[in-house]
Parts: sequence; C-alpha cells; structure tokens
Amino acid sequence: MSGRVLAAVIATGLILTPVKIAFAQRGAADDSLRAAGSGALSSSLSDLPPLPRGQSTVFGGEIKSLDPVRDQLTLMIYGQKAMKILFDERTQAYLDGKKIPLRDLRAEDHASVETMLDGTKVFAVSIRVLSQSPEGEYQGRVLSYNPVTGELSLAASASSEPFRVIVAADTGFTRLGQPEFVSAGSGRDDLAKGSLLSVTFKSGNHNRGVASRIAVLAVPGSTFVFTGNVSSLDLGFGVMVLVDPRDDQSYRVFFDSTSLPSSRTLRLGDHVRVTANYDGTHYVASEIASN
Repeated sequence: MSGRVLAAVIATGLILTPVKIAFAQRGAADDSLRAAGSGALSSSLSDLPPLPRGQSTVFGGEIKSLDPVRDQLTLMIYGQKAMKILFDERTQAYLDGKKIPLRDLRAEDHASVETMLDGTKVFAVSIRVLSQSPEGEYQGRVLSYNPVTGELSLAASASSEPFRVIVAADTGFTRLGQPEFVSAGSGRDDLAKGSLLSVTFKSGNHNRGVASRIAVLAVPGSTFVFTGNVSSLDLGFGVMVLVDPRDDQSYRVFFDSTSLPSSRTLRLGDHVRVTANYDGTHYVASEIASN
C-alpha cells in the first residue's frame, strides 16, 4: 500500500490513523450575520490559571450553540456526536487564519477546535473558523453499508465511535496498494463489511458528511505480499509486525505455526517475504519465507 498517500493501515491490529480534517480556504464571511456573543470578560488574563498541560486533540465540526454565560460551546463533530467544549479569555479564535475576538463566534460556524483535557472537562485552546465548508478524511474498517440510503458506517478501531458518511451517486472509487489488488478495479461492491477504506468527505446536511472520494485499501478475501523486516514478534500468539520498506509502513500479520513450520524459526530483525490474506479483520499469513 502506498504510504505516500495514506497513513499505516492494520486491522485490529491494523494500525489506523485517527480522523484527519483538512480545511479549504474560502471568501470572507458576512460580518453582519455574526451576533454579538461571547459574554463580558470579567477578569484579566493575569487572574486566569495557566493552560492545561498534555497532548492536544483537534476536532472538526459545526458549532451548534454558544453559551457566553457558561463559556461553553457545542460542537457537532463530523460523522459523530456532539461535544461540549469550554472556552475563556485564554482561548484564541481565528477566522480564515486571522485572529478575531471570541464575541465574533457564532452558531453554524464550521470550525477546527484544538482541545486539551482540563480535569474531566474539554477546554478549547484555539478555535479556527472557516468561511467555507471543510473537507476531511477518515480511515477505517466498514461496519455496514446501506445501498438504499447510501449510509456508510466506519470505525478506526474496535473501541472508537462509528463514523457515518453518505455515499452519493457521484462518489468516486479507486483501489490503492499493490498492483494485483489495484488491477481488479473498484466500486460499491468494495463496501463490504470489513473492507479498509480512506474516505474523503465534505460536510452535508444534518451534520452528515458526503463522500467525494473513497480509496479502497483492502477487501475481505484479497491477498497481499509483504516484504521486510520483523520488528515485533509473539510466537505464542502467532503474530508479528512487519515493516515493508517499499512503503515504509508496518503491517500486523497473524500466523498459525502448526500449518506454517517456517514461522517457528522467526527472529526479530529477520527479513522475510509474507503472503497474507485479508479476512475482514486481520492479515493472515498463508506463506512465510526468508528473503
């Protein structure tokens, strides 16, 4: 699979990147539509505690409501559920990259919100408002697809919230990866349960994204050949992680040592060639050979 195009993919064991939201530029918003909003600033910045420490997380979505009294907003995250986020004078707000006062924020703004946990609450470090509908990308495994409604449900991991998007009549399909896989062509038949996808989408009605392009990375029953070094190995559970230098990606491959005797001599750092079948959950080795 092409690491230049996509992040690493390994299922349940597939290493998948979280949602990535990339926003497009747009023209200036109509300032007359912006309601006076964000409540009076009752204390100076010097009276405020320092910003929370820790790893930040960015969420993309639409601001559904603003409460200037409680200093909180509700963000409808694309394809997922609403989240309440706190803000105060420490929060930086921007419109198309230009800094704006918090009082200029309004409901229905499309925004990218950088957050940190403040105890058990989510705090907005920055809010970047866009004057055009954003475009995003999500990578995950198909949970379900309804050809009647066009609703496609994905998950990046077994524990993540489902991400839902509409597959439209003009949604484009392509397969990415090894030549044998790509040569089969792609279409809605590839939306089978367990398929690995990278979906590029735009915001649509009712906070539901509409897929503009779907890149298919694997479908149940497809076969792949990986060549590289063993970076992780558990002979007891029959699983290894292989780093393929052709795309610089890591793949978790399961194997049965009773049917593959060559797996019993595997060692960390070994350079191997693995033929594996994707079963909708795992890559399962059918052949392992020293290379």
